Amino acid sequence: MTEALVSSPEPAPRLGAIPEARLSGVRIVLRGAFSFPVMLSTLLCALTVLTVRTRFNDPDLWWHLKIGGIVWQTHSFPRFDTFAFTTHGHAWIAHEWLAQTTIYGAWKFGGYTGLMLWLCVVPSILFVLLYAFCSIYSGNAKVALIGALTGWFFATVGLAIRPLLIGYICLVLELLLIHLARTRNRRWLMALPPLFAIWVNCHGSFVVGLLVLGAYWGCSFFDLSLGALVCRRWPSHDRRWLGLAGVFCVAALFVNPVGIRFVAYPFVFMLNQAHGFSYVDEWKPLDLSESRAIALFAVAGLIFLMALIRRGEFFLEELVLLALGFGMAVQHQRMLFVFGILAAPVVTRLLSGAWERYDPRRDLRVANAVLMLASLAVMFAVFPNRVQLQQQVAKTSPVRAVDFIRRAGLRGPMFNEYDFGFYLIWALPEQKVFIDGRSDVYDSNGVFDEMARWARVQENPTLLLNRYGINYCLLRKGTPMTYVLPFLQGWRRVYADDLAVVFVRGEQASPPGGVKG
Repeated sequence: MTEALVSSPEPAPRLGAIPEARLSGVRIVLRGAFSFPVMLSTLLCALTVLTVRTRFNDPDLWWHLKIGGIVWQTHSFPRFDTFAFTTHGHAWIAHEWLAQTTIYGAWKFGGYTGLMLWLCVVPSILFVLLYAFCSIYSGNAKVALIGALTGWFFATVGLAIRPLLIGYICLVLELLLIHLARTRNRRWLMALPPLFAIWVNCHGSFVVGLLVLGAYWGCSFFDLSLGALVCRRWPSHDRRWLGLAGVFCVAALFVNPVGIRFVAYPFVFMLNQAHGFSYVDEWKPLDLSESRAIALFAVAGLIFLMALIRRGEFFLEELVLLALGFGMAVQHQRMLFVFGILAAPVVTRLLSGAWERYDPRRDLRVANAVLMLASLAVMFAVFPNRVQLQQQVAKTSPVRAVDFIRRAGLRGPMFNEYDFGFYLIWALPEQKVFIDGRSDVYDSNGVFDEMARWARVQENPTLLLNRYGINYCLLRKGTPMTYVLPFLQGWRRVYADDLAVVFVRGEQASPPGGVKG
C-alpha cells in the first residue's frame, strides 16, 4: 500500500503581521526616501529657503497679484489697460496670466504666508529638477550637486515671486526631455508640445525654449570631430521625430487666449524698448565688475579649459547653448539665470570623473536622515512670519504713504514713482497711476520718455505737471525732484517717511500730523 503524502498545513499568520511582500516594498521606499540624492535635494531646498527668505519685496509682485486676481475672480482675460490714466484703453497682453493665477491662488488661500510658501516651493522645484537633470546627464549624482549650485548662484539675480521661475522650470524640463529622447526613447519628445502649451501662458521665456530646440535640431545633422569639439549625427528617424516635435511645439504656442498676438508679444516687447532697457536695471548690460559677471567668465573659461586639459568631448550643441546663454547674459543681466541653467549640465558632465559615482549599496541612510531632518529644521526656523513679511514689504513699497493718501482724501491725477506703480495698482485701486513697471506699454506712446526726462530734471518740471494736470506726486525719498518741487509755485510737501514723499498742488487738505520726517 502506498502511503499518501500529506503536506503539513501552512502556519496561520499572526494577527497584525505585515506580509513579506509589503514589508519589502516599504523597505525599498524607505531606502529611496533616505538615499544620498534625496538628502542632497533636501539640502538644496534648505539653501533655497535661506536665499529667498528676505526676497519678499519685489515690486513686480503686486502686478502679478492684480492680474492673477482678475483672472481668478472674473474667469476672463484682460485685454485693455484700465490701471493708468496715461494709457487708459491701450491694448496690452497679460502674457503671464497662468503663472500669475497660481501666485494669486497662493495669496488667496494663505495671504503673505501663502505667497512666501510659493516663493520657497517653486524655486526649490526648479533646483531639484536641475539637480536631477545634471545627475542623469553626467551619470554622477554626486557631481550633479555642483551643477545645481551653479544654477542656483546665477539664479540669485532673479529669485523673487515672479512667473519667470515657472518659465525656467519649463526650460529645465525641456532639456531633460530632449536628453531622455536622445539617450533612451525618442517618444519622450512627444511630451514637448504640451509643455510648450503651458509655457507660453506662463512666461515669455518660451522663446528661449524654441532656440534650444532649434539648436538641437540643427546640430542633429552634423557628424564631426575637431579635437575636443565633437558632434554626433542623430539617426534619421530620431531626427524626423525631433523635427516633428518642433512643429507641434510651435503649433502648441497658439493654445492661448489671444492667438498670434500672444505668441508675438515677447518679440514686440523687445522691439518697443527705446528707453526701457536703459532705465530698468535688470535689462541693462552686465556690469563686468559685479560678482556674477566675474563668475560668468570664470565658468565659461573653466568649461573650455576642462575640455582642453582633460581631453574630454565637448559637444557642438553644448557649445551653441553656452554661446546663446553667454550672449544673452552679457546683453541683459537678468539673463544670467538662463546661462546658469544651460551651463550646469555641461559643468557636471565634464567633472563627472572627478568624484566616484554614487553607489546605493554604500548609502549611510541614518546620516542622510539626520541631515534631512536638520535641513527641514533650518527651513522651519528661518521661514519668516507675517510681521517680518509686512516689514519687508514696507521697506520697498509705499505702504504708509498710501495710507496717508487714503486718509487725506487726495484725488485727481497723480504722478508716481516708476517702481511704486505696481504696488499702487494693487493697494490703491481707486486711483489711476501715471506709470508702472510695464515699460513696453509706456515706451510705445512716449510716456516712459517723458517720465525719465522729468525724473532726471532734464526739462522744465512744470511742463509735464501742467500737461497732465497733476494734483499730487508720490516720489521716492532722495530723488532729484523731491528737492525741486518745493521751489515750484503752488507745490508743498504734506507727507514724508523713510521711503516716500508726497507733494500736493494748491490747498488740498491733509490730516493733522500729516507731514513727517
